[in-house]
Amino acid sequence: MRRILLLAPLLLLASGCGLAQSSRSEATDAAREAARTVGERLYDQRPRTAEEVGRAASQLDGVEVMRVTGTSTHEGDGIDVVVRTSGSAYNSWVDLEEITVRSCFTVRVSPRSRWREDPHDVDCPEGPALTFAPPPEPPRLPAEELRARLPRVPAGGRVDETEVRRTLAALDLDPAIRTEVKTDGGRVGVLLSVQGNHFDPQDCLLARVVPGATEVWVPPRIQRMPGEGGCTVANALDPAPAPH
Repeated sequence: MRRILLLAPLLLLASGCGLAQSSRSEATDAAREAARTVGERLYDQRPRTAEEVGRAASQLDGVEVMRVTGTSTHEGDGIDVVVRTSGSAYNSWVDLEEITVRSCFTVRVSPRSRWREDPHDVDCPEGPALTFAPPPEPPRLPAEELRARLPRVPAGGRVDETEVRRTLAALDLDPAIRTEVKTDGGRVGVLLSVQGNHFDPQDCLLARVVPGATEVWVPPRIQRMPGEGGCTVANALDPAPAPH
């Protein structure tokens, strides 16, 4: 009987150690799930640079970006991002307070990545988390200036393409703004656009100068989606009807 009483505390201690280990393991699993969520948020088929991917990861709540390797998502094996996440667990039987674990995982971002792919456990790199400068703002398309300066041709008059081109040159546009001018049937169409990423709506501005009317407008968002043809000089000459 005495031997049984002596063994009881040892059994309780061993059981408690197992529960404590379980709490830490559960917290680690929570940190891993947070890293898996990072992979989900970064999952995308559009081409991105290492800086773009790292910046996107660093903006997620509770995520620290410790290392980024690779050049772009569509070159070589893509981009590997080492993120540090945390997870917590609490077992009221053995824990005096909540156990929190901070761990590092590698998340791969490339067109060949799988949805909800398991992140790989890695040692956390030394040093502070990486920081990223905000992305450069795209140049502003000068809608008001263009509307104010384009020639107004009276009804029955003739539109001069050269005068329209002189107006564009006088605007001193940002070099990143692409311009296109086309004449067709006595009308002059104008396109001002900024290069898009082939996934999101493109920034563009359309104008049309015809006898009796000069118009400047931004096509609806759906028309500016890739493949919709809204950001073309043809759409400036013959505008597509607005979506309902």
